[in-house]
Amino acid sequence: MKQFLKNASHALGLALAFGAVAAPAMAEGKHKIFLSMSYIGNDWQAEAANMLKAMAASPAYADKVDLQVQVAGPNAQKQIQQINSMVQAGADAIIVYPISPTALNAAVKNACAKGVTVIAYDSIIEEPCAYNVHIDQKVWGEKSAQWLVDQLGGKGRVVMITGVPGTTVDSLRNEGAKAVFAANPGIEVVAEANGMWSQAVARTELSKIVATRPWDEIDGVWMQAGCYTANSMQSEAGIPDDKIRPCAGEASNGGRIQMLPVGTEVDGANGTYRPMGAKRWSSGSQNFTGALALKLAVQKLEGGEIPALTDVPQNIVTNDNIKLCLEGTWKEMSEGCNVFQPSIIPNPGWFASIYSELTPEVGLQAALIGQPE
Repeated sequence: MKQFLKNASHALGLALAFGAVAAPAMAEGKHKIFLSMSYIGNDWQAEAANMLKAMAASPAYADKVDLQVQVAGPNAQKQIQQINSMVQAGADAIIVYPISPTALNAAVKNACAKGVTVIAYDSIIEEPCAYNVHIDQKVWGEKSAQWLVDQLGGKGRVVMITGVPGTTVDSLRNEGAKAVFAANPGIEVVAEANGMWSQAVARTELSKIVATRPWDEIDGVWMQAGCYTANSMQSEAGIPDDKIRPCAGEASNGGRIQMLPVGTEVDGANGTYRPMGAKRWSSGSQNFTGALALKLAVQKLEGGEIPALTDVPQNIVTNDNIKLCLEGTWKEMSEGCNVFQPSIIPNPGWFASIYSELTPEVGLQAALIGQPE
């Protein structure tokens, strides 16, 4: 079963990466809703899309929603063209992961003028008629950076690995973190690179940095995605577990497994995907925000009122509250578990921030294979 989930998740990720669209014929009486995705080159995007699809397939929405998916890639002009085409195709609502906060404004304004509800998730659209669902990304940057400053006692050399340039997620996180670092004169940012929210890209960029600035000249790491990679690279370089540099960053399952105390029994761990007692601040853009956006779209289409901004609370995990999920059930997650057994999630880059009381229709199976609870 676990191998099936792994293969199914991988296949769905490939389908998204190549822009495949599974679009059933429009059923009479259903709301015609499109998902417009931009950058999809990481696990988070695939999971978020899976959870949105699972929400559309859940019993509460399956008879209400006809969902169609299109992928523009990191190309604002293509996403504009897709949004315009969605409007022409009779969209009732468009859920968007925008590549830019402003580039889509004219297309979104045109959609709104034609009665289409437009909701962005995670990243922001600044056109006033659009709705937005996300965590406060600037606060994410501030809190993660402040944790790192505290770990270093206010003094040390820090490497920053940022995200996808042009998105509000990246720019706001960077703004928040740099303001905190600047307010602490003992902190020196010695290197910075774009990690594109990808463990693989983060490894490439961090490898370039440590080629000229070895680990003994780095005291801490701030990574929008890639703490698992940073910890693994240090372990591979022979740095003992208790000497691994503190890292503030994303909610990857591998990074959270590494947070568990050395000796914690886990099922399926191997290599650097194992408990290391690594010092971590771990929080992510919640994977369920796209699914929540779909719920809000249906609520709006059915005559309800929804807020212009839905600010989703952050779920911050540190070494003090890390808790292993043994089965990954909804009940376990509701009781506070926040990292999954490696045998359940064999991909260490998979993002573990999937639980929310706001979206009880979707859980682990939704994030893995697009199936509702």
